Amino acid sequence: MIERNHTQDYMMESPVEKNKKLIEDITDSYPKKVSKERKTHLVVIDPSEEQHIMADVATIPGIMTNRGCSYAGAKGVVFGPVKDILHLTHGPIGCGYYTWNTRRNLAEPEEGYNYFIKNCFSTNMQEKDVVFGGEKKLYGAIKEAYEIFKPKVIGIYATCPVGLIGDDIKAVAKRAEEELGIKVITVSCEGYKGVSQSAGHHLASNTLIMDIVGTEELEDPTPYDINIFGEYNIGGDVWLVKDLLQKIGYRVVSVFTGDSKYDDLAKAHRAKLSILMCHRSINYTNRMMEEKFGVPWLKVNYIGISSTIESLREMAKFFDDPMIYENTEKVIEEELKKIKPRLDYYKERLKGKKAILFVGGSRAHHYQDLLKDIGMETIVAGYEFAHRDDYEGRKIIPEIKEAPHHKILDTYHFERVTEPAYPQEKIEEMKSKMPDHFMNYEGMMVHMEEGSIVIDDFNHHETEELIKALKPDIFLSGIKDRYVFQKMGVPSRQIHSYDYSGPYSSFEGAVNFARDMDMAINNPIWKEVTPPWKK
Repeated sequence: MIERNHTQDYMMESPVEKNKKLIEDITDSYPKKVSKERKTHLVVIDPSEEQHIMADVATIPGIMTNRGCSYAGAKGVVFGPVKDILHLTHGPIGCGYYTWNTRRNLAEPEEGYNYFIKNCFSTNMQEKDVVFGGEKKLYGAIKEAYEIFKPKVIGIYATCPVGLIGDDIKAVAKRAEEELGIKVITVSCEGYKGVSQSAGHHLASNTLIMDIVGTEELEDPTPYDINIFGEYNIGGDVWLVKDLLQKIGYRVVSVFTGDSKYDDLAKAHRAKLSILMCHRSINYTNRMMEEKFGVPWLKVNYIGISSTIESLREMAKFFDDPMIYENTEKVIEEELKKIKPRLDYYKERLKGKKAILFVGGSRAHHYQDLLKDIGMETIVAGYEFAHRDDYEGRKIIPEIKEAPHHKILDTYHFERVTEPAYPQEKIEEMKSKMPDHFMNYEGMMVHMEEGSIVIDDFNHHETEELIKALKPDIFLSGIKDRYVFQKMGVPSRQIHSYDYSGPYSSFEGAVNFARDMDMAINNPIWKEVTPPWKK
């Protein structure tokens, strides 16, 4: 444990010097080898030097990490929100249970389509299945599910034991397709593949492109057809965003994958543009969509008012249509007018409050804009399962060396199979007009304030020391860690599932978020709690 008195030591130094010394103290408390490794994962933003961060490497054994596994990324994040696929986990029941509605992916039943989003199906593998193989049990589960629920599509997701004993899930799926006359997709997303759930995003994207996208045709295409990528409808986010986009005049062909249907995903290749929210979870699909079908993409952020406005204007710039320009400004004006009185109230109550963000892939970046909109400051931000390009931008990709775990993940490249909606000249023109967002991502670090701290693969020791030293007003995190901070006297809110609140996207969502921040930070209960540094 660190014995120094942070408050006295760092009082007279600049934010950069102070926090660099703090990071040194925290990492020096580890054994020498661990200290050297962890130092590469922590950066204090200093514009006077070129800065890099290490990411997407295995967590040091013995350190308590907050990461998820490959299965969590494939089934829990990417495929889980598809509402009319019957999702069948091939593995022990615990894996299936962990991905059963833990992320609050809201979805609406639709006439003529199945709705399985609230169900949790598993083959419930036992010891004898591990010894003698689980293929018969898997086929039996598919057949039983078909006879009871009559799904159009079944998805099979393999967990660790399946890969270890070598069950051939693709062969079982093929037999089921032939005998039952339904579509059966597979993802070999055993939890040990990769160092985090990021590997599952990669594997799920491969299945999306190889088995689903491009298998159906879009009727009555329009010039304003778009896909929304990297949006999982936590707390209803996508419903607010779709409403805005439809008011402007866009038609949403598909959402990857919040509140989505199989048929919509199958037609996504006919959209004119994909807008990308979460860079980490589904940029793999974006790349393959562009290669195979010529669909360009635009990095957007509709968490936060200023970022939503910027993203809507960037979309209008791409389509370059007077109707779209006019409707975009009209919608922005109407939405701002609706929320201003309520937002001003919360801004006054939250002015100057400090937040630490440790959330998933791109969320630790997206929410910084929203916090700024409501008068708050982000002093630390970190990702659980990011790659270096999520921190430093896509310009760093050519410099990233392939890690051993990358070699077991198939990476596909494609020749173009359809005529693209736009000529290459238009694509190059847009790249020059919107260099930061059109088919590019700048990463999180370039947008952070001088002296703020970036941490990859945060752990509990580092978190506790940062809380003692920096005394944030709120800690915004994932599912596993919130009660640790609350016992330390720091309010915490989940930004993975929104604690049964939300939505937090676009204009109305910003007010919801401000309301929840006010309830958490200014709650009188905190006067009854004495944090450790005041004892």
